[in-house]
Amino acid sequence: MSKKTTIYDIAKALNITAATVSRALNNNPRISDDTKRMVLETAAELNYKPNRLAMALKSGKSKNVGVVLPYINRTFFSNVIHGIEEELNPMGYNVIICQTHEDEKKEADVIQNLLNAQVDGILISVSRETKNTEHFNQILKKNIPLIFYDRKINVKGASSVTLDDYQGAYEATKHLIDQGCKKIAHFTVDRSLEIYENRIQGYKQALKDGGIKFNMNHVVTIESDIEAGKEATKKLMELANPPDAIFSASDPCALGAIQHLKSINVRIPEDFCVVGFSNDPFTQFMELTISSVDQSPLLMGRTAAKVFLEQINEDDIKIEKQVVLTPSLKIRKSSMKLDSDL
Repeated sequence: MSKKTTIYDIAKALNITAATVSRALNNNPRISDDTKRMVLETAAELNYKPNRLAMALKSGKSKNVGVVLPYINRTFFSNVIHGIEEELNPMGYNVIICQTHEDEKKEADVIQNLLNAQVDGILISVSRETKNTEHFNQILKKNIPLIFYDRKINVKGASSVTLDDYQGAYEATKHLIDQGCKKIAHFTVDRSLEIYENRIQGYKQALKDGGIKFNMNHVVTIESDIEAGKEATKKLMELANPPDAIFSASDPCALGAIQHLKSINVRIPEDFCVVGFSNDPFTQFMELTISSVDQSPLLMGRTAAKVFLEQINEDDIKIEKQVVLTPSLKIRKSSMKLDSDL
C-alpha cells in the first residue's frame, strides 16, 4: 500500500516550509502567485489529496451538505439533486443523499446521522408522514441552515423553495374549462401534504371562476402510480354522471387514466381531456403526448442550493427566505380538444 502524500512531502520537494504549502493550498493572499502555482503543480504530480476531516476540524466546515428526499428513483427528485449538485459542487461541497421512504422515523434518523457527520447544511423534502418538527428544530439549534424544497412544513427559522402549486393547478383546470370541458375530475395524492392541498384548492377555485359546480364525487385520492390512475378512472367512468376531463396532481396517474380511457375506446382529446402535474419526461415522448404542469426541478434544486450558500455566508444563518417558483403549463395532445387537428 503506497504512502499517502502529505503537505510535508510537497514542502520537502520544493524546499519550503509546510506552513507555506498549507497557505498556498488555501489560497492565502500572503503567498505569491508563483509559489501557489508551484505548490499546486507539485501537489498534482505527487497525487496529493487533502485530508477533509482535518480541514473540517480546523475550519469548522465539513464541506458536506445533506439532501433528504422521499425516493431517489423519482424523476423529479433526481433532477432536483442534479440542480443542487450543479450549484454546490463547483463551490467545493459534497452532497450526501438520504432517502426517507415516506417514513417520519427514518427521516428523523437520517437527520441525526447527518448532524453526527457535521454537515454544513440540510436540504429536505419532507415525508408524507411528517408531523413532528423536533428533528428540524435540532438542526436549527446547531446553527445549521435548513432549507425545505417542494414539500415543506412550517418551522420558524427554516427557509423554503417551493412551486406555486395553487397557481399551477388553477391554470391546468382553467385550460380544461377553456377547451370546453364541463365535468372535470381531480386525482389528488395525499392532502396532508401542503403541495397536494394547494393543488386541489387551485382546482376548486378555477371551477368556481369558470361557473362550474364542484362535485366531491369527482375528486379521488389515490397513490401516485399508473395502476391507481387506471382503477380510479374505471370507477369514475362507471358513475351515472361521469366526467369529461381529469386534472391529475400526478403524471403517472394521468398516464393510467389515458390507458384506461383508450381501453374503452374513449377518444382523447376529442371526447375526454387529461392534464397531469410534474412534466415527467415520458409525458412529451409518448405517441399521445400528455399536458402537464412543469415543476422545474432543476431550477428548484439550483435555487435551494443558492439559498443555502447565501445563508452559510451570513453571520446569522437563521434568516428565513421563502422562494416560490412560477409554474408553467405545457399544453400537449392529451388536452388540445379545440386544436386537436394541429
